[in-house]
Amino acid sequence: MTALAPAKINLGLHVLRRRADGYHDLDTVFVAVGWHDTLTVAPSPSLAFSSSDPALPTDASNLVVKAALALAKHVGIKPYAALRLGKQIPYGAGLGGGSSDAATTLRALTRLWSVDVSDEALHAMAARLGSDVPFFLDPRPMHATGRGEALAPLVVPGGSPYTLPYPLVVAVPDVHVSTADAYRLVRPNDMNRADVAATVASNDLARWRRDLVNDFEAPVVAAFPALAAVRTVLVDAGAAYVSMSGSGSAFFGVFEDEPRAAAAAERLAASGNRVWHGFATSA
Repeated sequence: MTALAPAKINLGLHVLRRRADGYHDLDTVFVAVGWHDTLTVAPSPSLAFSSSDPALPTDASNLVVKAALALAKHVGIKPYAALRLGKQIPYGAGLGGGSSDAATTLRALTRLWSVDVSDEALHAMAARLGSDVPFFLDPRPMHATGRGEALAPLVVPGGSPYTLPYPLVVAVPDVHVSTADAYRLVRPNDMNRADVAATVASNDLARWRRDLVNDFEAPVVAAFPALAAVRTVLVDAGAAYVSMSGSGSAFFGVFEDEPRAAAAAERLAASGNRVWHGFATSA
């Protein structure tokens, strides 16, 4: 079987405080986009993993392998599967590619192995693999708190599911930002913060520009000045809202019309960035 593992962007990301367990409390909205890796899973006498990207490790340090081993241990079976990852989502970009691959592995192997695992157990397993892995088990727009694993579907006033109606351009320059480095740079702040979920749900782009911030963006751009050029291109191309995703290095622009989004994507690709453009997914 073949399954798609989508990327995500963060709409707003507040780093509120450092916790006693070493993690940080966050407040953000996750939205999945159509940039995706492809995971192919087939029966095999043993566990085997390969990738289209020769730079990726294929041993137990890879999240796909970790997910397969965790699920097999949970259900008490031998991990028999051949997994092949077609890698498209850039890593070290704040797009959640590795986490998405792990969650997709959990879902795919529960089907391949015909094992019954409750949503609660799968969520707990995912959270042990990584803070944003649980989101990708059900990648609807989500308000995420805790260290990113506490999820609630994002809704608009009246209770309907949230949809992002604007075209997006996501650009990744040839800069790798490690999550650990980003957390060393950021300064947590839990005082007088805007309501991230309500701001996103308004779809009011003027309100977004005023209130919706990613706390990683300013310190990461200061440490990696090359990132500023991507932001500048998106702004100059007419994006109504621009932000970094996660801890970087990806930036995205939200556009009010498709022609300007397409032109921005073309310009960014021509200058050597990896680029995706399209619409966010709602389920």
